[in-house]
Amino acid sequence: MEIRSLRYFLAVAREENMTRAAEILHVTQPTLSKQLKSLEEELGKKLFTRHSFSIRLTDEGILLRNRAEDLIRMADKIEQEFVSLDDITGGELYLGLAESFQIKHLAKVIKEFKNRYPNLHYHITSGDTEQIADKLDKGLLDFLVLAEYPDSHKYEFIEFPESDKWGLVIPKDDPLADKKTIRANDLAGLPLFCSEQAWNNEIKEWAGSVFSRMKLEGSFRLSYNGSIFTKEGLGYLLTFDHLVDTSDSSDLVFRPLTPKLETKLYIAWNRYQAFTPIAERFLEQLQRSFSENSKDKKQRAAAERFRK
Repeated sequence: MEIRSLRYFLAVAREENMTRAAEILHVTQPTLSKQLKSLEEELGKKLFTRHSFSIRLTDEGILLRNRAEDLIRMADKIEQEFVSLDDITGGELYLGLAESFQIKHLAKVIKEFKNRYPNLHYHITSGDTEQIADKLDKGLLDFLVLAEYPDSHKYEFIEFPESDKWGLVIPKDDPLADKKTIRANDLAGLPLFCSEQAWNNEIKEWAGSVFSRMKLEGSFRLSYNGSIFTKEGLGYLLTFDHLVDTSDSSDLVFRPLTPKLETKLYIAWNRYQAFTPIAERFLEQLQRSFSENSKDKKQRAAAERFRK
């Protein structure tokens, strides 16, 4: 199976029209039809159903599209990696990010790194752990930011300098907004929004026996979307602090959970990963910067204890 054939297949799947796909690929329609027919014969499955003015994927075609997208991304990444081997001023970095205000630490490192390597190009994929960990395992990412402790058998990792604090996002005019902190009993029976991953892990452990009386109204991968539903009075959002606008001008407020619930953030990479030169240099700067941040944090904490 050739990469070129998969590129042709994906173009037709995307355009749902043979003529438009041929124009985009700069090939003749007969050439494109021949390539697709050859691919179907090679796989022994029909990939398309043809209608008067359009083409639709069969179930087998949908399966191939999902696999082909990963294969093409991998092929493109390999090409870019080899091109960048001789480029001492830049290269390509691929990062998968969980949602957290601590991404500011990573952004700072990238800014400093780009000043040193002006031809750096970075590609960001966002999502929950399941989504982005799968891409790292397939070799589509160089680094992965996780909001849970990484599997040390698979990954090496660095801990971010701070922790994310959990709380409840509440409409400002709601009676719950009068509370300074939120306990599990306060949430019993209420419609709640949360990421499914956190609901079944951190929140379940934090709530203890009350969890069985808590109701997940809907799950969101992005806190911003959950905040829109909260504004409309559809429920309350369990999320990290600083991810949603809860300033004085906002219609929402954030109240921390009690007992306090915090989540550590980690940046991880495959234990046996072969880095490109630019990724290797980036990791060195990342380790150096995070080490300095952690040292500064410890010094500030010691100074604070001394003042008390």
